Amino acid sequence: MFRGFTAPLSGRTERDRTTAASALAYIRTETGSAAVLLAATLVALVWANVAPGGYESAWATHLSFRFGDHGLDLDLREWVNSGLMTLFFLVVGLEARREFDMGELRDRHRIPLPMLAGISGMAVPIAIYLMVNAGRSSVHGWGTAMSTDTAFALGMLALLGSRFPERLHTFILTVAVVDDFLALGVIAVAYSDHISWTPLIVGIGVLLVVYAVRSAGVRRGAVYGVLGVIAWVAFLHSGVDPLVVGLIMGLLSFAYPASRDALERATGLFRSFREQPTAELEREARLGLASAVSPNDRLQRLWHPWSSYVIVPLFALANAGIEINGSLLADAFTSPITLGILLAYGLGKPIGILGASALATKLSRGRMRPSVGWAAVLGGGSIAGIGFTVSLLIATLAFDGDQLAQAKIGVLSAVVFAMLSTTVVALVAGRLPETRRARALLGTAESVVDLVEPVDPARDHVRGPVDAPVTIVEYGDFECPFCGQAETVVRELLADFGDSVRYVWRHLPLNDVHPHAQLAAEASEAAAEQGRFWEMRDLLFERQDALKVRDLLDHAREIGLDVALFKESLHKRHGARRIAKDVESADLSGVSGTPTFFINGRRHHGAYDIDSLSAAVISARERALVEQGGAEA
Repeated sequence: MFRGFTAPLSGRTERDRTTAASALAYIRTETGSAAVLLAATLVALVWANVAPGGYESAWATHLSFRFGDHGLDLDLREWVNSGLMTLFFLVVGLEARREFDMGELRDRHRIPLPMLAGISGMAVPIAIYLMVNAGRSSVHGWGTAMSTDTAFALGMLALLGSRFPERLHTFILTVAVVDDFLALGVIAVAYSDHISWTPLIVGIGVLLVVYAVRSAGVRRGAVYGVLGVIAWVAFLHSGVDPLVVGLIMGLLSFAYPASRDALERATGLFRSFREQPTAELEREARLGLASAVSPNDRLQRLWHPWSSYVIVPLFALANAGIEINGSLLADAFTSPITLGILLAYGLGKPIGILGASALATKLSRGRMRPSVGWAAVLGGGSIAGIGFTVSLLIATLAFDGDQLAQAKIGVLSAVVFAMLSTTVVALVAGRLPETRRARALLGTAESVVDLVEPVDPARDHVRGPVDAPVTIVEYGDFECPFCGQAETVVRELLADFGDSVRYVWRHLPLNDVHPHAQLAAEASEAAAEQGRFWEMRDLLFERQDALKVRDLLDHAREIGLDVALFKESLHKRHGARRIAKDVESADLSGVSGTPTFFINGRRHHGAYDIDSLSAAVISARERALVEQGGAEA
């Protein structure tokens, strides 16, 4: 009934939409932006070849801002490269912080390996470039051959869809953030102009003020905007590329799920406005809603689309244009600059990332291992060979004239090579037998468990085989309309997967928005005392508009309960303590709304239509088989 009906089934009756869901939004945005980026690159190439003089003169146009005797005077390409790209690195920093606070990296033991992979994934390409260019003047362009384009790489990875596990995005994101941070350090030290220490100290001081203001709990975006602009101008005048300001500002922005207290306070403020719609209460309600969401989530929602669909494509338009002819191509593919960049990205990146991961796993005797399988690590290493944005940025700082054109051809060739090689890895892995494919893509590392309170068949309400390889836990509310929609999907899921799935129901009545939810939950527990929990639960969902005491008594009669005992249990609230324990476990697991699903302890983000949940169950079943095989071995 609900196949493909994703719009309502992606909603929740929540005190807030979980901030962690922004990871999926990030990936979806990168998928679309990759196509826009490719289009902008092609436009730049056509423009530069049809009207080469017009292309260069357009981006050499100067734009100045004067404030008395002070001001900024940059050409349009510099405004894009050093100005707008600061916002791109802000988004990178925001996503890194989100992963650190709420994603895979909240398990701090998972941080060292992708950091080592990131460092090795830069060191090996640099070494290859230096070997190819040894003894030549072009050796100083080694920075062009080291950095992964985070947005482009994740976008291309997302286009491959289910061929690689979702965890690979997190692994590559962490590698790329380490990569970006080190690349900005390289730009600041090796490719910046003569450093002026006074404005540099001012810029660092302003960033320290940002940290102090954030620690004081200030949430007004205008304050951070003004401080960020001041820091950017100071770094620009210091001779250090101001891109670092964006990354640091992003890393300073906390990510956290909305707390129960904040959401209930927001609900109360909205109700007050609903009853008395004055300007003052409107402002309080708006601020209350905003304060329930983390600064990280708000900034990502604001800037990520602009970064992906406008800023990065503009960067490509400003920098990817090359006047191509036969002579240039012949020179380029015999040039140590082009070959050094192509070999560095095409071979150095996968060797560096895969090699560091394998070495760390071996030296730690398996205690430190990638969160995905080795085929996925190889695919991630090859897609990390896309060095478009930062690589072009450093190329414009390191080269000019024919050398710059050769560097650009090397960078563009590396993009094509990375896309093709990653596709080959995906196709080869897809042809492996099912068990080997699952191990090659998913790996044997233990999963990060989001469900704090594990399932206890002696206490929990369980439907399905106790020893099923996949366990679905739902936190739900009998008055929640979205839970009612999801119920049909859950039944279809159980029918489709049979003995492979067991389903667990836990209570999370949202009393501030659903006045009958608590009573309905206690009614299901009263029925459980007579061994009829599931019959009452199913009936409550069938008749969500009939949850008053009189209705519940009618339900009890219909399913054959002893009504007197049922009524006494309701009156004495026998089930209240059990429900409170479920609510407490929801709080510990960061659950703020319904329905929320956990599959083998991992929280399911995104839509809960049959296709999305089926894909999650299949992935969990494959991983369970891999883990079982590893245990038997």
